[in-house]
Amino acid sequence: MQFFARLLIALGVCVVLVGFLLLAFAHIPLFGKLPGDIHFQFKNVHVFLPLASCLILSLVLTIIINIFLR
Repeated sequence: MQFFARLLIALGVCVVLVGFLLLAFAHIPLFGKLPGDIHFQFKNVHVFLPLASCLILSLVLTIIINIFLR
C-alpha cells in the first residue's frame, strides 16, 4: 500500500512540474515561432507543428541530461 501512495505522490509532483514548464514556455519569445515551425489554417481547422522548436528543445535537454549523468 505504501508503494502506491508514493507512486501517486511522485505522479502528482510530475504533473505539477509539467504544468509549470508549460506556463514557462508561454513566456519564451521564440518558442513556437521559429522558421521550421509549421502552421496551417483552414476554415475551421488550425494545425500547428512545432518541428524546429521541438528539435532545439530536445538538443538542449539531451545536453543537460548528459552533463548531469556523467
